[in-house]
Amino acid sequence: MTLDPSPVDTLAALFAGEGSAEYFGEAVTQAGHMLQAGALAEADGAPAHLVAAALLHDIGHFHGAVTGRDLMEGGVDNRHSHTGADWLARWFGPEVTEPVRLHVAAKRYLCTAEPGYFDLLSEASVHTLRVQGGPMTEEQARAFEALPGAADAVAVRRWDEQAKDPEMATPDFEHFRPLLEGVLAGA
Repeated sequence: MTLDPSPVDTLAALFAGEGSAEYFGEAVTQAGHMLQAGALAEADGAPAHLVAAALLHDIGHFHGAVTGRDLMEGGVDNRHSHTGADWLARWFGPEVTEPVRLHVAAKRYLCTAEPGYFDLLSEASVHTLRVQGGPMTEEQARAFEALPGAADAVAVRRWDEQAKDPEMATPDFEHFRPLLEGVLAGA
């Protein structure tokens, strides 16, 4: 009888496999980007669930019929935030999955709510912003602010945008293993 791998082993395999692919339009790999986001959250003293959300925020690029390449080259929104959150919900609670689900909406929100935020976006993020619906209207921004997990999603989004430095020293996935094991649902 073969046992299924642990959730953290499954994630480790994704980081080592699909994660080693280019992060479309950026100078880092997909896994490198997510590891940087997790490291930035950790360096900021974020609680474990937010470090996990930052680390896993783009896992949806690895799942679903529409890939990150479709997002960048085809102009098709792959809704990676939703597919990633739904996939992660098998193992993690909403304190991890909702910031993942809302991190794209948080980019759209910040472009409306904070003058100058748009100017911080990388060229690739500007492109995906257009594909993902552009900046929110004022009404959409107010509705976003009322969502459970919105503030956490904004924090994840800030780390997301900073996590594109090809020179940044970043811990490997194994560094985050104990943290992830500690925030598994039922842990």
